[in-house]
Amino acid sequence: MNIHEYQAKDLLKSYGVPVPVGGAAYSDAQAAAVAEEIGGDQWVVKAQIHAGGRGKAGGVRVASSIDEVREVADVLLGSRLVTHQTGPGGSLIQRVLIEQASQIKKEYYLGLVIDRACQRITLIASSEGGVDIEEVAKNTPEKIIRETVDPALGLLDFQCRKVTCAVGLTGKLMPQAVRLMKRVYRCFRDKDALQAEINPLAIVGDDKLLAVDAKMSFDDNALYRQNLINEMRDLSEEDPKEVDASGHGLNYIALDGNIGCIVNGAGLAMATMDAITLHGGRPANFLDVGGGASPEKVTNACRIVLQDGNVKAILVNIFAGINRCDWIARGLIQAMRSLNIKVPLIVRLAGTNVEEGREILHTAELSFVTAENLDDAAAKVVAAVSAARGKAA
Repeated sequence: MNIHEYQAKDLLKSYGVPVPVGGAAYSDAQAAAVAEEIGGDQWVVKAQIHAGGRGKAGGVRVASSIDEVREVADVLLGSRLVTHQTGPGGSLIQRVLIEQASQIKKEYYLGLVIDRACQRITLIASSEGGVDIEEVAKNTPEKIIRETVDPALGLLDFQCRKVTCAVGLTGKLMPQAVRLMKRVYRCFRDKDALQAEINPLAIVGDDKLLAVDAKMSFDDNALYRQNLINEMRDLSEEDPKEVDASGHGLNYIALDGNIGCIVNGAGLAMATMDAITLHGGRPANFLDVGGGASPEKVTNACRIVLQDGNVKAILVNIFAGINRCDWIARGLIQAMRSLNIKVPLIVRLAGTNVEEGREILHTAELSFVTAENLDDAAAKVVAAVSAARGKAA
């Protein structure tokens, strides 16, 4: 789960991390009022969306008067910002962050992530801040400093000093950097974060460190114990289909293909998408119905997949263990009748009660296409899409 920049900064500030003075605004008048309250003679107006690359796309602007703050906010609010992370449709700007402009001397990068390879929190830092860290890692990997944290000990002072020296934060900046890193780590750990990124971490004014930008994301599975984080969730920034799916206990991720996938188990879902790609097709989604899929759950899965207008065929691939093939079959029949499904629906069933499931589909006298195995199913669904494309032409 992602949160907005202003929310991440409020959270980090509560842990003692220095951030610019600022506040969120939902209208041009409110933006002007926030700027007046902040004071000064220059402000930064930042579009608040769950995507990076805002500055390059025109979503971060400097204003030198209250009237200019109002004008910039009026232009941004209600518009769609297109960045390399939003896709061509962009994201609707519904709020802006107004901050006191900072006189930046030098920019650094600081981040915390879960390193899946070592299964530990890892501190990442670089002297090349304010730019895409992926490009730095690709072109000058020697400038990326990593420090793995032992979960039993936490982030230790000597590790922070090691990192600060490596990126050039020496002298009186070192104790500031050590305190800041430990506070960010504590916030990351306490709030079940998956990522915390400060880019840039800047030296400003009289050699003070300031988190000029901040981004955080959190483990969805931990939200039940993170009430404060859960309250920060902005559903308008998420795919409505993904929100709908989570409400029905389904794991759904939209992709850019035209073959809908309904599978049980994340591993089998990945294998199914690989098989579709191998046969020349393109998956439209990842959808894991999980264990104990009732007919109603299967029907909702079909409904959500079909909300994507690009879907030209659906592949249902079930290897039943906790699930039962007869449940899946009944759910597919219910979906076919209640949703009036017109696209080809290819079904591969295996495992618990497979014969009962196949018999239910056979006697329903509906236009299911059955498959014997995964390869057969992938070949048939790709062929069905090709045939539909040929008819349309």
